Amino acid sequence: MKAVVVRRFGNPDGLEVVDLPVPVPGPGQVRITTEAIGVGGVDAVVRRGTLASYGFREGHLLGSEVAGSIDAVGAGVDASWTGRRVWAFTGLAGGYAEQAVASVDDILPLPEGLTGADAVTVGGSGVVAHFALDRARFAPGETVLVRGAAGSIGITAVQLAARNGAGAVAVTTSSAHRGARLRELGATHVLDRSGAADTDVPSGFDVVIDVVGGSQVPVFLDRLNDNGRYVAVGVVGGQPPADFGMRLMGAFRRSLSFATFSSDTVPRAERRTVRSAQFDEAVQGDLRTVVHEVLPLRQAALAHHAMDAGTVFGRIVLTP
Repeated sequence: MKAVVVRRFGNPDGLEVVDLPVPVPGPGQVRITTEAIGVGGVDAVVRRGTLASYGFREGHLLGSEVAGSIDAVGAGVDASWTGRRVWAFTGLAGGYAEQAVASVDDILPLPEGLTGADAVTVGGSGVVAHFALDRARFAPGETVLVRGAAGSIGITAVQLAARNGAGAVAVTTSSAHRGARLRELGATHVLDRSGAADTDVPSGFDVVIDVVGGSQVPVFLDRLNDNGRYVAVGVVGGQPPADFGMRLMGAFRRSLSFATFSSDTVPRAERRTVRSAQFDEAVQGDLRTVVHEVLPLRQAALAHHAMDAGTVFGRIVLTP
């Protein structure tokens, strides 16, 4: 089968299309013939070598979520799964391929009317956005800033905050065009990447959802209101300064909070419930999915170049 691996860490040109043996599902696993493969920010972080210290090595097969039809099941898996269309989480490996393996506990049937591209656009990111706001104890009437809102996590977070009664939903993004699109999705204020804006914005925010990380984390910590909560859900812009916690300690009397969030810490049953509901909402049009572009698997490097250039709005999807 065709697959895409990280032949060498660094820029997207280090990605290579290779021929690999078709995977065999082990006990408790299913094999999926992919129809859509999500390209996420974590894929770019792995590809750059940022996570090499966590055990990722060159030759790594990228990809964490796919949609497609089950064509084989492993021992202990109900054979009735065969032939069903599903969304699947493959961990942090194995998705950029014509066929992928996933645990039966990490798959979810696709409702009628939901395309594979839409499934991998909201499947992983929607759960992150939902539970990040939950962990931030977001309440109606509060002001929210979504930093790095043009990706699929940010787009979903904007919609969820807006429809759940946020007093204001500010976003950071790289262009007026993107800002206009985010306003259509529920944003009320648009800031540039540095946090500056031409129009009046709230003087502070009760909640910050940060997909970016990087050197400006301390700057945005300063934008929190008293009792404000900052939740980092990604580091696509790199790690924050080693001493960024000094910003919190310096504002000790303001009772600010900083937290990281990974959906891995959410019980599987809760993730399934939220994901299933979001799939239904996407079919009904109550939750908008934004697919930036659909590219063939062999053009995975092109997808990563677009992510590195910051030109993606929504999610790029690969197809075999």
